[in-house]
Amino acid sequence: MTTITIDRNVSIPLRDGTLTSADIYRPAGAQRLPTLLQRTPYNKNASGGYYQVFAIRAATAGYAVVIQDVRGRYNSGGDFHPFVQEQPDGFDTCEWIVAQPWSNGRIGMFGGSYVGLTQWQAALAGAPGLEAVAPHVTASDYHDGWTYQGGAFNLYFNYSWATGLTSETAGRRRAADPATLLFAANLERVDDLNRFIVETPLDCDQTLLELGPWYAEWIGHPALDDYWDHLNVAGRYQDLDIASFNSGGWYDVFLGGTIGNYLGMKWEGGSERSRNGSRLLIGPWSHATASSGGAAGDYFPGAMGSPDAVDLQGQWLGFFDRWLRDHAAAEYDATPPVSIFVMGENRWRSETSWPLERAVTTEFFLGSGGRANTAAGDGKLLRERATGADTMPDHYLSDPRDPVPTVGGQLCCPVHWSPSGALDQKVVEGRADVLVYTTAPFEEPTEVTGPVTVILYAATSAIDTDFTAKLVDVCPCGCVRNLTDGIIRARYRTSPREAGFLTPHEVNRYEIDLWATSLLLQPGHALRLEIASSNFPRFDRNYQNGGVQATTPLAEAVVAHQTVLHDAEHPSRLVVQIVPRG
Repeated sequence: MTTITIDRNVSIPLRDGTLTSADIYRPAGAQRLPTLLQRTPYNKNASGGYYQVFAIRAATAGYAVVIQDVRGRYNSGGDFHPFVQEQPDGFDTCEWIVAQPWSNGRIGMFGGSYVGLTQWQAALAGAPGLEAVAPHVTASDYHDGWTYQGGAFNLYFNYSWATGLTSETAGRRRAADPATLLFAANLERVDDLNRFIVETPLDCDQTLLELGPWYAEWIGHPALDDYWDHLNVAGRYQDLDIASFNSGGWYDVFLGGTIGNYLGMKWEGGSERSRNGSRLLIGPWSHATASSGGAAGDYFPGAMGSPDAVDLQGQWLGFFDRWLRDHAAAEYDATPPVSIFVMGENRWRSETSWPLERAVTTEFFLGSGGRANTAAGDGKLLRERATGADTMPDHYLSDPRDPVPTVGGQLCCPVHWSPSGALDQKVVEGRADVLVYTTAPFEEPTEVTGPVTVILYAATSAIDTDFTAKLVDVCPCGCVRNLTDGIIRARYRTSPREAGFLTPHEVNRYEIDLWATSLLLQPGHALRLEIASSNFPRFDRNYQNGGVQATTPLAEAVVAHQTVLHDAEHPSRLVVQIVPRG
């Protein structure tokens, strides 16, 4: 049996003299080992944590494992400033590791969420010795897919993550929970918090300032600009020479980034190692269940849906064995690079590519008699373009004072307003400002696996607005459960870098990215598409007046008349990938 030694609170110096704190797990005895590094803001001493278990397992397998509190968190000195500190600090930490007598100079990194971000930032910095990363449930673009999505502020995640982070016990930090933050500001509506932060003097309310100056920075950079360019992995894969094992969940807030990192490294990686060493695994998980397994909302995938069912930690070790020890390279490289959990069938499947090469791109065209938002709505998803009465446009009013509520979905983090995952959408579909389009029930088992996109032709009376799209599974028993969704802010419809306002009542083409899903629809099930103009508080609501979202008061919001077209000249449609059975 291997004996493990654990050195607690080892000081790792950074270039500006700041001392960070780390725990080091190693097999007993003097030897030079490959090293696995985790840089976390979530407490390296988390009792019984998923990653501490992995550290012991990896040390038993012959690795040195370093788990470090990042700058400004828990036992580490300095001030925490998300994103911007992680490139230099990741470089310095790796530089320190390769100089240690127990290191052989080869480093891998592991961990999820923000801990996945610290891996990519170290890679972008060209950290010494870094050869492989295993980022779990994390993003590729920290503007689109983390802080914003489709141009809309990712309010639920940003607010809940920031308040959750500051409410943790972190040494000198005073606890602050979301309710305290709202009551301290005497706010009636949560998205007014953004305006309050921007307009409040720095010494006015210390409780609110515990969100950190970085939260105001995020609000202050709504468009893709130099602030984000320096941080984003997306668009810079050609600069990287590392292998990557990318894992995520169908209901994870970072699903798009997980897939984006896999594809970016696979096709654009800067070396043969980057391209051949890119792997993808997607389970039936939300952000919260990506380590523990369990139900994602009302959807329970069964015991086989657990990360332990596929020995995710063992797969990470096999990956590191391949790239840090060169063990069984030929055998490892011969295995399929993609592993997905097919919901509905509730089983894992290996694939040679993503998207699946055998999948057939399939379009479902919107159609209705102009009543897709009534209780007896006649909205349809058709295999052919709408004709006759089905070409009549649909109309609804978008009122920011009464936004469509968030009910499940790809959410994170603490559950303040809605659980994440699959939930019944009846309360949403009963609203007059939600359009509903449904296929006929499928007569045979039908698998939808791959990217999901909505092409929408629409007009609005406002100069700016949002359009949201949600893909839904309709059960024969009457349940209506969300699969994936997306949003586009009209001002950023053509470019994430420059806002371009609308001409009222002019028809525009919108492309809404719903990321991806994998589901086997059993006979009797149907696909449904919901179209609306808000999904609050997952995304901040658009006040539709063209003002600066973060500083415009709700009282100045504009009600917009929305028109969705689906005639011969405006073929609004849902685009999915259908996988032939057998």
